[in-house]
Amino acid sequence: ARMERHGVGGDREALESFSAATEEDIQRLEGKIYELAGYQFNVNSTQQLGEVLFDKLNLPVPRRRGKGKVRSTAADVLEELAPLHPLPAIVMEYRESAKLKSTYADALPRLIHEGTGRIHPRFSQTGTSTGRLSCSSPNLQNIPVRTELGRNIRAGFVAPADCQLISADYS
Repeated sequence: ARMERHGVGGDREALESFSAATEEDIQRLEGKIYELAGYQFNVNSTQQLGEVLFDKLNLPVPRRRGKGKVRSTAADVLEELAPLHPLPAIVMEYRESAKLKSTYADALPRLIHEGTGRIHPRFSQTGTSTGRLSCSSPNLQNIPVRTELGRNIRAGFVAPADCQLISADYS
């Protein structure tokens, strides 16, 4: 309860700056995707992306199929196709940037409490079967650690001058 009340320091400017930079990156990646495809389409449309990958670029259709008649463009399929053409890898990079932007860079600044300047997530000791502490609203545990984008998001969390911010892993 004390952790929830105290919250986590958030740097609104750093997060908003990251959001703007990520938007530029998304636009750049979209441009590369359109260039490789030969035309513009809705990159977020599974059906349209499937048409580009499997009809226009003639990449092999994965053995398993998606729901209905839509060919799968899931991450594992894109990973399988990446060695065959540069487009799938760029789509994966695009998706990662778009997800981090919408989930964290755009959302976290709105969650910084005006009075405290902090984000106040919920912590639960009963939310997991392992008994570990879980975090929600927002879930700060899913921010990527190993990627540059994840590190940039983490830069938006700050500690007071006389304190340190630490991260601990269950394992």
